[in-house]
Amino acid sequence: QVQLVESGGGLVQAGGSLRLSCAASGRTFSNYAMGWFRQAPGKEREFVAAISWSGGSRYSADSVKGRFTISRDNAKNTVYLQMNSLKSEDTAVYYCHFQSFPTWKEYWGQGTQVTVSS
Repeated sequence: QVQLVESGGGLVQAGGSLRLSCAASGRTFSNYAMGWFRQAPGKEREFVAAISWSGGSRYSADSVKGRFTISRDNAKNTVYLQMNSLKSEDTAVYYCHFQSFPTWKEYWGQGTQVTVSS
């Protein structure tokens, strides 16, 4: 099992910034990716950003490109989501996600609330 612990959520005014962290522990995998999803009230969970652990590939949703940046610290088994120029539309619960390859085993964090006031 992989445990994911998120931190960094909170309340911020529009235009402000937050940095989310997700630390992974437990079973090791040879190839995997980590990233972030979010879910706003009344909406489906949507992809935000992801990063591969060994290849360095990065992906992000169109809605956050230019504002959010995902990064990693391999030594700490931690991924970060730097969120700048936050909008009220970014208000959601943000979930850390882990996915192994090629087995496609996945794990989720408990989520951290991000609230952006307008």
